[in-house]
Amino acid sequence: MSEQRWLVGLNAVASALRNDAGRISEVLLLETRKDRRAQELLELVASHRIPLRRLSRGELDRRFPNLKHQGAAAGYRAPAPLTEDALIERVAATTDPLVLVLDHLEDPRNFGACLRTAEAAGVTAVVYPRDRAVDLTPAARKAAAGAAERLALVRVTNLARTLKRLKANGVWVVGADAQAPTTIYELRLGGPLAVVVGG
Repeated sequence: MSEQRWLVGLNAVASALRNDAGRISEVLLLETRKDRRAQELLELVASHRIPLRRLSRGELDRRFPNLKHQGAAAGYRAPAPLTEDALIERVAATTDPLVLVLDHLEDPRNFGACLRTAEAAGVTAVVYPRDRAVDLTPAARKAAAGAAERLALVRVTNLARTLKRLKANGVWVVGADAQAPTTIYELRLGGPLAVVVGG
């Protein structure tokens, strides 16, 4: 079941329009924005026949306080995260899967940055906990710059159980630690792998 969320920021809205337009219910655009990027958004909105509303900066600021919306937002029916069982199926069906496990991140911008990096690294899925961690908020989606809509996301109740299941399915688990004597760049990492990054 999908849930209505808001995407804010030019990159997040443009990415959703290019890759997942069927989930967008409407687009809000700053009425005075007439630059090249705004024109690209207008063309994408028109090509998908998505309702568009032009709003003043004050209206957008009131709707999205404390977010740098860049004059663009979209109503988005986010797909439900994958289940733990679906993660195991995806891992089993992938040659040398790479899973990113986010252990209790609290800052939405860090969460979004991790998603952006995960997409660039070709991650198979991103796992994050249901409790005591940030959810996929508009700020996290903006920081992800569209990666949140393109990645396989798995929200789990028990990270330890999920890691045990991954190990039981042949996935090596590596934990990142700021105090470790060896950097990730000095290690030879390959094969089925899950990298755990803590908050």
